[in-house]
Amino acid sequence: MDQLQYRGKLRFYLQLPFYMVIVFVIGNIVLYMLDPKLGVATSICIVIYTTISILLYRNNQKKLEDEIINFAVRYGTVQKRMLNQFEVPYALLDSTHRFVWMNEAFSDLTGRDRTYQKSVTSIFKELTKEVLDRADDDFFVTKVHLGNSVFEARLQKLYFDDDLQTNELITLNEGISTMTALTLFDVTELLAVKGEVEDLQMVPAYVYVDNFEETVDALEDVKRSLLLAVLDRAVNKYFQKYDGIVRKIEKDKYFVVFQHRFLRQMEESKFALLEEVKSIKVGNDNDITLSIGIGLNGNSYVKNSEFARAAINIALGRGGAQAVVKNNQEVSYYGSHGKEVEKNTRVKARVKAQALREMIASHDNVLVMGHSLADADAFGAAVGVCIAARNQDKKAQIVLNSITSSLRPLVEQFSEENGYPADMIINSEAAISLLTTRTLVMVVDTNRPNYTDCPKLLEMTDNIVVFDHHRQGAEQIEGPLLSYIEPYASSTCEMIAETLHYYSDDIQIKPTEADTIYAGILIDTNNFMTKTGVRTFEAAAYLRRCGADVARVRKLLREDMRTYKARAEIVRHAEVYRNVFAISVCESTDLESPTVVSAQAANELLNIVGIKASFVLTAYNNKIYVSSRSIDEIDVQLIMERLGGGGHLHIAGTQIENSTVPEVKHRIQDVIDKMIDEGEISI
Repeated sequence: MDQLQYRGKLRFYLQLPFYMVIVFVIGNIVLYMLDPKLGVATSICIVIYTTISILLYRNNQKKLEDEIINFAVRYGTVQKRMLNQFEVPYALLDSTHRFVWMNEAFSDLTGRDRTYQKSVTSIFKELTKEVLDRADDDFFVTKVHLGNSVFEARLQKLYFDDDLQTNELITLNEGISTMTALTLFDVTELLAVKGEVEDLQMVPAYVYVDNFEETVDALEDVKRSLLLAVLDRAVNKYFQKYDGIVRKIEKDKYFVVFQHRFLRQMEESKFALLEEVKSIKVGNDNDITLSIGIGLNGNSYVKNSEFARAAINIALGRGGAQAVVKNNQEVSYYGSHGKEVEKNTRVKARVKAQALREMIASHDNVLVMGHSLADADAFGAAVGVCIAARNQDKKAQIVLNSITSSLRPLVEQFSEENGYPADMIINSEAAISLLTTRTLVMVVDTNRPNYTDCPKLLEMTDNIVVFDHHRQGAEQIEGPLLSYIEPYASSTCEMIAETLHYYSDDIQIKPTEADTIYAGILIDTNNFMTKTGVRTFEAAAYLRRCGADVARVRKLLREDMRTYKARAEIVRHAEVYRNVFAISVCESTDLESPTVVSAQAANELLNIVGIKASFVLTAYNNKIYVSSRSIDEIDVQLIMERLGGGGHLHIAGTQIENSTVPEVKHRIQDVIDKMIDEGEISI
């Protein structure tokens, strides 16, 4: 019994006679001082008392230990019987996740003998080693399947050493290994009921006609009324098929409510309404396109309505002709196979120009930034914002952390020698130090906060304006004071040029500034060969009137021999996948701006006969950059979105961390294969 030690009150009670001996000895010393004879007599009594106490302690210790052990055994037997007869399935697993013990309910449920000692994974495939290792002092809950039933498995590690150390009576010197307790609760019916409740929840949706004015206004009155009637009938018929309620809230807007159980059917059919309305022809030359925004799982109807509103804004921001489902934090896209249609009206540009003017006027200074590794479009747009601020005597500064070799000739024009402030271009640290409550932060050429040159700047202020021509995705800058996102535009510089045109009658644009904005349009349109419209050429013409010179711009955009050879090597080593996809890798070792070279090479690959889309991968700054391009048949933005990126129908890209070039290459191929199988890509 050397392992058994007494603790707490039991130890005190057993050792109390010996504590009394100490008290008696102290008292005896006092007696010796008063009466030596009485002290001697007391000493004899103390010796006799001590001897009897020791003898009794030694003789009764064995009996006491036997009683304690018998009590523990009886107590353990009662506990074991209670667990054994417990109606909830319960089992204990050792450190290797093998069964040590299970009660009758667990044995009956699994059909295993109670002496079964194999791994729990042999019964429940979901309980892998990785899952079991996550069980700790707190309950870890997961779902497991057995037959046609679903169980909630609760796992908890049991530390027996800790329990014995805190025991008030005894402790063990040698520890006992930990075990994992597994408890099962049948939740099959509960999940079925929850599923029914979820299916019956009402889901709000907004349906907008994208090109109402362009399509309807050009028709005669009779045909216009007929077209609207046919359109109303198509929308009502589609949603009534799913037991939905449709209410027209404006001439080109509908509000719809339907049960959640029908959403899956709509998703499986890729929202057939999007294609159905395109076939409506009542004298209209243009196809009618719709945007649908749906919100769900917001824990309230108000929140779901907000999600639906956000979804329809995303759909419109991505060019329309698609459905967007916002499921709390998750966003899904359907449709969007057509290219963005250029808007002929300039009312929106005029309104945004005046709104920007008011925003700048109401703030003390402006900080403008584009995406990281800024290109000519981002820098040109930033210069345009500085022109607008200068027109109102406001100081504007461009946040630029790194200057690529291709951008340096443009940046070097804005020096003190040319009459520009020395602090016109600053880094993130300087921008943060200059930020006040009266500072306007303007983001150009991106609408993703993590893609900007200084994401922290956006976290520190609510005074944000966004100008961009990329389609919106799930990640976007929240709550800007002014947002101008037009996916139809060829570039942000085109949007800025239009804005400056309507900004003020007395605005002054220097030739150097006009060259820079013109260069941005030139780069993003690949020398006016990609995504150009009437308004693109009108913006270019406006810049030419402001002093932009094509020859000067061409000289600014020239590249060195090393860059030219690197681009040629990318094209030379390109691999053709599935006969129509060109995939290549840019070696960034000797290049100052490998991402720019990759984008240029992706454009070059499209000049090869039979290539419908190109992808160039670059390992740079601990990320894998992917530049993708297409001409007219493949929507590369949908491909990049599945890799966490975005862009346009024919120009897109992404940045991937914690991966290698071969891994990303395989991921691109897997996404292409999957989209072909799903019918998203037709080759």
